[in-house]
This record gives sequence, C-alpha cells and structure tokens, in this order.
Amino acid sequence: MATDFRLKEDLPSLTKEIVDTYAQIGTINHLGHCPLPKYDVVVDILDDLKDIIYPGYRRREGLHLGNITYHVGDLVDGLHDKLTEQIARALRHEERLAKEVDPCEEPLDHEAKGQAIAIQFLRDLPALRRLLATDVQAAYDGDPACRSLDEVIFCYPGLDAITVYRIAHSLLRLGVPFIPRMMTEWAHRQTGIDIHPGANIGRHFFIDHGTGVVVGETCEIGEHVKLYQGVTLGALSFDTDGDGNLVRGAKRHPTIEDRVVIYANATVLGGKTVVGHHSVIGSSVWLTHSVEPRTTVILEKPRLRMRADTPDEMRPELNYQI
Repeated sequence: MATDFRLKEDLPSLTKEIVDTYAQIGTINHLGHCPLPKYDVVVDILDDLKDIIYPGYRRREGLHLGNITYHVGDLVDGLHDKLTEQIARALRHEERLAKEVDPCEEPLDHEAKGQAIAIQFLRDLPALRRLLATDVQAAYDGDPACRSLDEVIFCYPGLDAITVYRIAHSLLRLGVPFIPRMMTEWAHRQTGIDIHPGANIGRHFFIDHGTGVVVGETCEIGEHVKLYQGVTLGALSFDTDGDGNLVRGAKRHPTIEDRVVIYANATVLGGKTVVGHHSVIGSSVWLTHSVEPRTTVILEKPRLRMRADTPDEMRPELNYQI
C-alpha cells in the first residue's frame, strides 16, 4: 500500500495543535517542574520488597541461610537508593502543590528527608514480615481448597493485594505522598482488588477469591476478618462545604470489628456503620447501619422460577425456594 506523503505534510500543524493544548489545559500535564516519582521504579521497589518478604518464592532461586545475608543486603542497599530518590521526588511535588512554589532550588533538604524515611521504612520490614505471616496463615486456615502455605504465596491474588497494601500503608504512615497510592493502584490493576493505603487493617486478614473487593480510605478493620469476592466497604455519601466542595479527611467508610466474615457481593457503607465482632454479613446484603456483635445479616431467600423447554400444553410452571 502506497504512502500518501501529502497527508504527512499535515503532521507539523497537527503537532502544534496538540502542543497548544498544553498551555490551554495545564491541569493534565507536568512540564517545567521537578521530576515526579516513576511508576517503573516504584513497581521495581515492590518486586525487591517481595523478594525480601518472601525469599525463595520470587525472582531468586537457590537461597539458603549461607547466602541469604548477602542477597538481602544487596536488595536493601538498592532499596535505600531507590526509595530515597522516589520519596524525595514525591515530597518535592507535594510541596509544590501545597505552596505553589518550585522547590527544586533546595533538593538536598528533600533528599535528606527522603533518606530518613527510607531508612525508617527498611527498619520496619521485620515487623512487616511478621504481620504478613499472619495473613498467609489466615488464607491457609480459611480455605479448605488450599494445600499449603506455599500455595498461598504463589497463587493467591488476595495475598498479593494485601502485601502491597501493607507496604503502602507503612509508607503512608511515615508521611510519604503519592507513592502509596501508586503502589495500591498498581496492585488493583494486577489483582482486581482495590485497597486504599489509608485503611487500617488488623492482623490475620484474608480475602478469598478477591476480584472486585473495594476497601475505602477510612475503613477500620479488626483482626481475623475474612472478605469474599465483590465485597465493598465504601462511603454512603460525601459531605460538602459551603462552596459545594468535598470535605476531605472525614471518616466515610465503615468499621469492621474482629472475627467478622463478609460474604460475596455484600456492600457495607458509611463512616458511622460498625459491624460488631463475630458477625456474619451474607451475600448481596446492602448494609448502611450498624449491627451488634455476633449478628448474622442475610437477605430473605428469593423465589427462583423455572420453565421446562416442552410443548405449551405440557409445560408446567415450577417454583423453587432457594
């Protein structure tokens, strides 16, 4: 097929039209400022951290107690540098947004703060491993189809999402902007599970199957909680100020106390909604008010109608209760 070079002559004018929009619509381009955190580096950080948290299950084989110190030390050294740079970039950008100034003139201050946060985060890794070990055990204890802890680590998307969430939550608590959301939204794309890094989730947490689960920013989830696929822990409504702008930072999402099970496609909404400990929320329930501890909430059984594919004169109408 022959190329029509006359059409290519229009490309410079088309390019100019596109570039003109960068000045006209400045809200969706980042030009002339300090570099932002890089997605590929943030994802690489997650891969390195998973290698440390679950050694022998990820990229490096042949690990044993004789060589693990060198391997982890190499990863920690690289993580120090990557985290320092990416956190500093995020802090600079946050300052630019907050103060509407260009903070690139004093990059050393942000580098120093980024390094301090990176080292504190790396110091938290032993505690993070202990916490995630309870989540691995929760998946094994909560799923009769699971044959081993190895199967959980290799195969369960819920554990992947929880691992990234716990990493991101730790960084968020240390004051890191942007990067925690980048991490959990990457996990969302990979697993179909959307956990905001601002949620507070206790130990021994299990998401079975996982796809479609949503956990909002201000959720409070206790220990030994189990969610099934399609569960939404969301906001009932959004408060606005006198100018009609959303009020940010208020508690909008529910509190789930210890040892609660929430079955598939249930929706629990509202910052004042509390699901008491040892409760069970049944499939497809829509819940917008609190329930006492040890409560079971289910929908009334629907009526299922079936018709056999037979001639009209022989076709009975059948009703089944399910």
